Amino acid sequence: MTSIKLQVDQKLSLRDPTSTELGQSIVEHAILLLDELGFEAFTFRKLADRIGTTEPSIYRYFKNKQRLLLYLASWYWSWMEYRIVLATANVDRAEERLRLALVELTRPPVANASLLQIDEVALYRVVVAEASKAYLHRDVDAENREGLFRGYKRLCRAVADIVIEVNPTYRYPLSLVSTMLESARMQLYFAEHLPSLTEVNRAAADLPTTEFLTELVFRAIMREP
Repeated sequence: MTSIKLQVDQKLSLRDPTSTELGQSIVEHAILLLDELGFEAFTFRKLADRIGTTEPSIYRYFKNKQRLLLYLASWYWSWMEYRIVLATANVDRAEERLRLALVELTRPPVANASLLQIDEVALYRVVVAEASKAYLHRDVDAENREGLFRGYKRLCRAVADIVIEVNPTYRYPLSLVSTMLESARMQLYFAEHLPSLTEVNRAAADLPTTEFLTELVFRAIMREP
């Protein structure tokens, strides 16, 4: 089976982790350990113990654990963009392409053997629970000036461009898409941990989330100003 290798901004790591076996192992087991422990309890020492290496070896690849989380989130955003491109290829109607994009952005993934060293299902859980910590912190402005959020911005821009195709006069395409992306994660998080805040059902969270956000998006862009 052909493997998929996505490009992640080189500024997110001190050394490209895909270039060595150790780097690939760091990424692979960081996802699993973050999924197991959560961001706050996760440390490079624990990761080093898990993969049988030293903390300094991990610091040769990533400045700190926040930068590692941002690397993983950026990989996921690039993966989302890739999935949307595949799902909407050769679809002429903008409305249908937007619906397909919303499905890709809101449905949980399944295991994919074409993704080397990436447990997509575990990464999805990490993104739902932890991704906002990659940019909700005091250094976000400096990191933004470095261009570290290009993957997220590119994903939002790609979907916003479809929104504009559907309704060229709609005034808030980026605001709508970024709100929808954040809400997709939060609805799933609420269904898992704070169920009284959502009608989304934990047992089948993807379908009502997709239905809710699709309705929200189309009502917003189709209503008269």
